[in-house]
Amino acid sequence: MDSENLARYIEATDGISKPWLLTQLRLKKLQERRHTLSPEEYEQAIADLHQDLMKLGEWWLGREDEVF
Repeated sequence: MDSENLARYIEATDGISKPWLLTQLRLKKLQERRHTLSPEEYEQAIADLHQDLMKLGEWWLGREDEVF
């Protein structure tokens, strides 16, 4: 699935309010443009994305049935 299809899925399923889906979209977009980045830029972008993902914490606790 490319980033455009993922974005359409997120919109169709009202996922815009789900930060974990937006993080997946960011990762997909980063993967698609990896060849245009230096290794250092790519590594920094991955580190930034990871940091943002870790800030989400354990968002699924108590919502397992809803999100999985």
